Amino acid sequence: MHPASADPAALPAVALRPPKPGRMLWITAAWGACFIAIELGLRDAPILWFAALRALLAGAALVALGAVQHRPTPTGARAWGQVALLGIVNVAIAFAAMFAGVAGLATGAAAVLSNAQPLLILLPAWWFYGEKLSARTTTALVIGFTGLVLVAVPGGGGRGAAMSLLAAAAITAGTLLSRRLAGLDVVVTTGWHLMIGGLALVVLATAVEGAPVIAWTPRFMLVLLFLALVGTAASTVAWFTEARHSRMDALTGWTFLAPVFGVILAVAVLGERPSGWTVAGLSAVLAAMWTALRPAHRSPRPEPLHATPTPSKTATR
Repeated sequence: MHPASADPAALPAVALRPPKPGRMLWITAAWGACFIAIELGLRDAPILWFAALRALLAGAALVALGAVQHRPTPTGARAWGQVALLGIVNVAIAFAAMFAGVAGLATGAAAVLSNAQPLLILLPAWWFYGEKLSARTTTALVIGFTGLVLVAVPGGGGRGAAMSLLAAAAITAGTLLSRRLAGLDVVVTTGWHLMIGGLALVVLATAVEGAPVIAWTPRFMLVLLFLALVGTAASTVAWFTEARHSRMDALTGWTFLAPVFGVILAVAVLGERPSGWTVAGLSAVLAAMWTALRPAHRSPRPEPLHATPTPSKTATR
């Protein structure tokens, strides 16, 4: 049996560790692939209904898994209120803006702008959790922001860029909120926040797009399954797990890799040709990631001085 749910406001005193590289690599690869899947799926479904289906299927899978494994569900109005808030921010707002960003931009550019969390999370992490900014982290912030400008401005910015940046801001807020729920089971909490956010998207989709008009082609069903089960359910559980145990700047620095995967896959799968500005911006983003994640240089400690041994009299001939 799993332990009973704890009060989400009582943050456990956990020693923060670096993110696990293997886990972060597959999370960011999955997120990069999500932008390709979204682009393909939007050929068969409207934006908001597609986003709602992604969230509901992912949430249902995790809630069912939690029930089979007898994991504890949140208890109390406060816990459910925080789960609901996480669902509105991290799912309803983030997914709607992300899908709209892909619809309004080249897939590679949307992947870059939607993964601006490392640049947006640093000051809130310092304010809420006391994670101080180093000179190196500040440098990474400036370099990364420059890269995002290089990607967004030549294309004229516009609605697609604004929606992608809104998605990044919502995901950043969701990551910060997720640490407040560290006393709750990560699988069940992730599942229910996806269900709540998905239901909010259904309401929004009904109001904006009307009844769903979806072409249930084999391509769309495969894309939806990948988005829901791999790109959302599995990756979000892994992400929230790391968010509970890692510094926010080190954690979100890894997400600079997601647009790298996104741009590479957009070239390989969709045949997109990134502009010189996109390549320059992506290079700056990679430089920011390297600056943020490389180990701190430490001066070697001086070797202790030892007295020079004197020859033993017995050894003298």
